[in-house]
Amino acid sequence: MTDVSSSVSADGRVPDSPFLQTLFHSDQGGHEQVVLCQDRASGLKAVIAIHSTALGPALGGTRFHAYASDEEAVMDALNLARGMSYKNAMAGLGLGGGKAVIIGDPETMKTEELLLAYGRFVASLGGRYVTACDVGTYVQDMDVIARVNKWTTGRSPENGGCGDSSVLTSYGVFQGMRAAARHRWGTPSLAGRTVGVAGVGKVGHYLVDHLISDGADVVVTDVREESIARVLAAHPKVRVAASTDDLIRLPLDVYAPCALGGALSDETVPALTAKIVCGAANNQLAHPGVEKDLADRGILYAPDYVVNAGGVIQVADELHGFSMDRARAKASLIYDTTLEIFAKADADGIPPAVAADRIAEQRMSEAKQA
Repeated sequence: MTDVSSSVSADGRVPDSPFLQTLFHSDQGGHEQVVLCQDRASGLKAVIAIHSTALGPALGGTRFHAYASDEEAVMDALNLARGMSYKNAMAGLGLGGGKAVIIGDPETMKTEELLLAYGRFVASLGGRYVTACDVGTYVQDMDVIARVNKWTTGRSPENGGCGDSSVLTSYGVFQGMRAAARHRWGTPSLAGRTVGVAGVGKVGHYLVDHLISDGADVVVTDVREESIARVLAAHPKVRVAASTDDLIRLPLDVYAPCALGGALSDETVPALTAKIVCGAANNQLAHPGVEKDLADRGILYAPDYVVNAGGVIQVADELHGFSMDRARAKASLIYDTTLEIFAKADADGIPPAVAADRIAEQRMSEAKQA
């Protein structure tokens, strides 16, 4: 963490670091608990952030990523955990929101010893936080973590789990996109529409499958050549853009950000050609106010934490003895929820992101008062 010992004031006070300012003082804070985890033997450095348990235990994935700094990792955990509270509230899961990040390059640092050390930290919370897969972690990693932590979802079917949660994440995004198409063009179909997908990794390549099956014209981009190759092997007619910057400037009907967060920024929004933005990435809005910029440009934004909730719906079903049919039926309701948000946004004269936040906040507030 940031060393604040050199900035002690004359009266002996240690000023808050930026992440403490966020945690305790900003509208983006309000978290119940943040745990810093370290196991030097395995090299583990991790952050577990619990934003809210008003609706139930905090459920959210574990991200394994090489952050530029430890402070950036903490901030990401805070933002992601808050997003999970809203996502789980909108998905009607009876669960709160949390998130964890493991700091480092998963390609070089991930070991069984490290995952077990992390699992023991999660277990020490006694069920307040339930973990799952995220960027950089996979089903086989959850199987390892589950050996020492019973509050683990996203395990393999062989270990009583639901398998790859990307399956229903992509399905939910597709349902949200269908709802956006109906709201914008009057029909819940992407047939004949051009959809640009930025990031065709764990979730994005499944989304391409749904879009192609629906008759869409798809353009993709990804920093990993192997991800592009997998899509082209399955769908040779898919077009490829050299970069995200190139993709968003193409004539698109729908833009689907499916990589890391911050995809919608002061730089990217003015360049968008699409009339709908609907993708799988978390925290797509780079900062508050971007949602209004989108609305001012006539771009319909499907709130990310609403449409990408299929994955958390899938893993949450493990808590009740997993049934794919039951989970898929619940993920199908993302279509109706997205339409509800658009209707409230129109009625109240607010952007859809604000409408979704208000509904989620009301649900959490009512749960606290009950």
